[in-house]
Amino acid sequence: MIAARVISLCIGYVCGLFLGGYFIGKIKHKDIREFGSGNVGTTNATRAFGLKGGLFTLVCDIVKGFVAAGIVCMIFKGKYDGLTVKLLASYAAFGAMLGHMFPFYMGFKGGKGVATSLSFLALCVPQTIPLCVLTFIVVVVLTRYVSLGSILGVIVVVLQLFLFGSRGRLFYSGAMLKEVTVLVCVAAVIVIIKHHENIGRLLRGEENKFGRKRKADKSSHMQS
Repeated sequence: MIAARVISLCIGYVCGLFLGGYFIGKIKHKDIREFGSGNVGTTNATRAFGLKGGLFTLVCDIVKGFVAAGIVCMIFKGKYDGLTVKLLASYAAFGAMLGHMFPFYMGFKGGKGVATSLSFLALCVPQTIPLCVLTFIVVVVLTRYVSLGSILGVIVVVLQLFLFGSRGRLFYSGAMLKEVTVLVCVAAVIVIIKHHENIGRLLRGEENKFGRKRKADKSSHMQS
């Protein structure tokens, strides 16, 4: 079973290496890292390539987690029970997050994993998504800080995880529930750590607001 987890993570990592923002830039003969924040995620792709480029990036970053999970399900279906296969699919989606955030061909400096985490949550703890997305939307609408919306959305996921888990409202129980809890918490911590520069700018009142023309500051990395 340990080998199955490792295989699932590796499959996910490979799928996560397809960075929509980076490759659409290649098609347009541009490097997204030379625009705006330099990040390869949806927000910066929208700045660099317009709404269509941003939507393409968003879809790619979400779908690759599901693609990884689908491959894992095909490999392990029939070898393990349905709940175990679901767990392995969650590992694959988590691996896709890692591939997105730490692509080896970009010096392990990729996106911040927010969009890709949606596929992971959908496979692992889908009950947490509605409130997470609502939190993100409300915060961004009120403050125009995408980074703040992402960070608070992640925190809301973790809080719901413990609430639903304690009430038996998740798919898992016992040892599997503990494993899923650890997996989700690790994912949340990594996403928040990837936002450490944003957190610093938020505390200093220097974070850029979405929709406002960004100052030429190549060293700063806003949420994508």
